[in-house]
Amino acid sequence: MKNLFFTLTFLICSFTSSNAQTEGLDVGDIIPDIDLPDAKGNVISLSSLRGSLVLVDLWASWCGPCVKEQPELLKLYQKYPNKFMIYGVSLDSKKPAWLGAMAKLKQPWTQVSDLKLWDSPVVINYKIQSIPFNALIDKNGIILAKNIHGNKLEELIKALTADK
Repeated sequence: MKNLFFTLTFLICSFTSSNAQTEGLDVGDIIPDIDLPDAKGNVISLSSLRGSLVLVDLWASWCGPCVKEQPELLKLYQKYPNKFMIYGVSLDSKKPAWLGAMAKLKQPWTQVSDLKLWDSPVVINYKIQSIPFNALIDKNGIILAKNIHGNKLEELIKALTADK
């Protein structure tokens, strides 16, 4: 009887732990947290935005495709107020370039950077090999999609924010 109890306990624990959410970079994983300073030096964690649909956007002022995408992100941000947030992570190494790009692109959302370029822990933890890179996460920090842009991004945001 004792062996049966231990066997059942082991099976239940194995089953429940195999269904637990894990931190990682795949769709369905809980995204690893980021803790970086904003332009004023205040550290803002990605996890502080939990409760909202968030696009984590890794970009840099020197990245042509990144800069080209920003006006479209601004339109989405304005189209879905209070339903969609952006957490921008700059891979710039020079603060004036980063601040200048933010002003020129009129980015009203949270922007952070450690100004370490490719040596940033975010690059290492997220295994970034190129930018732009983004991940759309739900209110619990679960990755819903990665590297989604343009119409596909807008369609997904529209579907996720639709009043039900």
